[in-house]
Amino acid sequence: MVTAARLRHLGPNWYAAVMGTAIVGSAGAALPSHVPWLCAALWALSLLLLLALLAARALHWTHHRDQARAHLLDPATAPFHGCVAMALLAVGGGALSAGRYWIGVHAAVALDAVLFTAGTALGLAAAVAVPYLMVTRHRPGLADATPVWLLPLVAPMVSAALGPALVPYLPPGQPRETLLLGCLALFGLSLLATLLMLPLLLARLLLHGPLPLALTPALFLVLGPLGQSTTATGAIADLAPGVVPAPYDRGLTVFAVLYGVPVMGFALLWLALAAAQLVRARRRGMRFALTWWGLTFPVGTCVTGAASLARHTGLAVYAGLAVGLYALLLITWAAAATGTVRGLLSGALLPAPGPARGALRAARVRTRSGAVR
Repeated sequence: MVTAARLRHLGPNWYAAVMGTAIVGSAGAALPSHVPWLCAALWALSLLLLLALLAARALHWTHHRDQARAHLLDPATAPFHGCVAMALLAVGGGALSAGRYWIGVHAAVALDAVLFTAGTALGLAAAVAVPYLMVTRHRPGLADATPVWLLPLVAPMVSAALGPALVPYLPPGQPRETLLLGCLALFGLSLLATLLMLPLLLARLLLHGPLPLALTPALFLVLGPLGQSTTATGAIADLAPGVVPAPYDRGLTVFAVLYGVPVMGFALLWLALAAAQLVRARRRGMRFALTWWGLTFPVGTCVTGAASLARHTGLAVYAGLAVGLYALLLITWAAAATGTVRGLLSGALLPAPGPARGALRAARVRTRSGAVR
């Protein structure tokens, strides 16, 4: 079967394109002023991409089960399984924030409920299974550390940020409070795991130098847990009144600001650092790879995080920051989408293993041979 044969190397990293497209619509809807039909159109595109990718991955598992299992056991590919959960969550959350303009509120709630449930379950599974495999099977060294390791750990944070939107559609009382505090628990789960991982990533950069060129866009993945956690605390605080008893409802509002302001400050610092290394990589000949999609979703979470801070503080500077970051998001999405379409039309993306995998293997070879960049 020709189609199935071409899908042999279709990995879970392709779900990043769904995430990156969905966040453009939902982040746009979070801005103080936006164009509803445009946000809805971008969300609809992400839904179509998700359906197409789910069908393609089903073919992949049917005809290339050995390769699908190999992806799980490959230390460079396994963390991308977190993208599966985040793609489901991003499209589900976008249904309520952007898609409701086209499909209506009732359909949006139903779709979001299904995708949120599936995405949260897969996200929790990935957050446990991938680190378990890293400890028992992959056994990576410090030189192998990349921001890709964050992907399975960030998935529960996406659930924490998007879950509160479903709270008003649950029966009053314990169902609403359970979901809202459950989102707070997911926030803590993902945040603490991320805080344990970030020092390893920074140590890898300081001790072993810049990432391979093809992996350089992955530096932006660090923005994901930062922007998404700021979004999560704001979303939880928005729904807390009338759901969580006093004084905890007011406490969550205070926490959203006290947490979000310093974290957004660090996010901007990391954005500058990652952008500088991206410019360096481009000057040294970095070409398009699917890792470019790492420039989209993380920046989008910073847009929603800045918009949340603008809503809770009333400061125009955060509203302006959200608009500026959204402009950056549009540029990165256009670059990633254009490169992906060209790669698919030319046949350059599907036949060979993903660039992140090849780049990481090349980095291991250089490290073991003692080469200095």
